[in-house]
Amino acid sequence: MFDLTGYKALVVGVANDQSIAYGCAKAFRAQGADLAITYLNERAEAYVRPLAEELNAEIIAPLDVSDAAQMEALFAEIEARWGRLDTLLHSIAFSKKEDLHGRVIDCSSDGFALAMDVSVHSFLRLIKRSEPLMPQGGTCMTVSFMGAQRVVENYGVMGPVKAALEAATRYAAAELGPKGISVHALSPGPLKTRAASGIAEFDALLNDAAERAPTHHLATIDDVGAYAAFLASREAFNVTGAVHPIDGGYSILG
Repeated sequence: MFDLTGYKALVVGVANDQSIAYGCAKAFRAQGADLAITYLNERAEAYVRPLAEELNAEIIAPLDVSDAAQMEALFAEIEARWGRLDTLLHSIAFSKKEDLHGRVIDCSSDGFALAMDVSVHSFLRLIKRSEPLMPQGGTCMTVSFMGAQRVVENYGVMGPVKAALEAATRYAAAELGPKGISVHALSPGPLKTRAASGIAEFDALLNDAAERAPTHHLATIDDVGAYAAFLASREAFNVTGAVHPIDGGYSILG
């Protein structure tokens, strides 16, 4: 069985105990990894800090990915305390409500740029900061959704944004492969998270997924975490650049 004892893992995107990022953090910790967990702002800290402390996170820090100073401070702390990083998990996305619920062709230029910056370019920025701390190789992961590959009703501008995230994953994997750094996109099927609650009629999508998936089971944050923990391990060193469906087979159906 793979083992992450002594690994140093940065987890970005925990909002509450239903977050995909929290499921990944739990799995990393269960396999022995040391954790750095971030929270968005003071309001989020009230929910995230108790979870991070429960997992004995060694670093708990604020990170708004649009704030360059906060990112600088975070990586300075990681370098000072650990001197290296083995795993990065990026699980954040954002768009304005009107862009999420409206037509893609009606999305404003500013709204599109904001969604791309927070949801895609922030992953690249985090990878760039992680790279010098991974001299012996490492693993970088993000979270996508099947709306990147096909049209999902009410997913709006996040469909094209997630498609860009998956393309960025492939290019980053090609660029960093020679350094032993793998890059992955995890693609869970529909599951209940706070972020997903912003998608109109999401309950109907959940019910359809559970009914149609070959396993008839929705993915859970623990399913995603288990898969992420394997990808972070040395046993998965030769796997990179892929989008990994974790959805009970829902995405294979026509």
